[in-house]
Amino acid sequence: MAFNAGGGVVNWFPGHMAAASRAIRDRLKLADLVIEVRDSRIPLSSANEDLQPVLSAKRHIIALNKKDLANQNIMNDCISINAHSKSSVSQLLGLAELKLKEAILKEPTLLIMVVGVPNVGKSALINSIHRIATSRFPVQDKKKRATVGPLPGVTQDIAGYKDLVMEVERSLCSTFLDFTGNIDEESDLESLIDMQLTALRKVFRIPHKPFDETHGPTSKKLLTLFRSGKLGPFILDDLPDEQ
Repeated sequence: MAFNAGGGVVNWFPGHMAAASRAIRDRLKLADLVIEVRDSRIPLSSANEDLQPVLSAKRHIIALNKKDLANQNIMNDCISINAHSKSSVSQLLGLAELKLKEAILKEPTLLIMVVGVPNVGKSALINSIHRIATSRFPVQDKKKRATVGPLPGVTQDIAGYKDLVMEVERSLCSTFLDFTGNIDEESDLESLIDMQLTALRKVFRIPHKPFDETHGPTSKKLLTLFRSGKLGPFILDDLPDEQ
């Protein structure tokens, strides 16, 4: 989500996701169970709303990945996992087997689909499932793996810098405390974001350039710190009190 200069919200739903949603709907009729992967930090916002009506009609598990990067989740109808953890993925597979218990009696070969918006950890989960399956049922054929891409942004130049993280946290807090506007007002919120990105540019030692050229690299470095969990565990969605 981003703000337009003239007001309003930019649609974050890219074209390739729309095309993928159409392809998924075509294949869903073949699936016996669907595992929808979401990000634990944004359990509501990382849902593919376009697919929810279709998914609700199928056997369906919501797997909240990256649980180690989020504080305790209160969504009771989901399972929190770490896609890189064998024990965590094994628990997910156990739940899948339980949901397919009756279907397995009728048909021993079943199809499970893994779906989700980009960057929630689908490929990591598929690879973990593949490793567990091959350990249980060894095969001689060459293994095929889903490609797992690196974190967006420049990870290596900031990873492990504890002092940098402290500077970032201090900068965000100080600019927020100095802010006198109303965050519910779009123009005031934009001013706060501008203040914080300007302060972070100095923390990241990014040379001063025109607005768009400076804030882009600064935002990328901040998001990389957040995505790697170095800013601490968070849930960004406003979850209902009763689940």
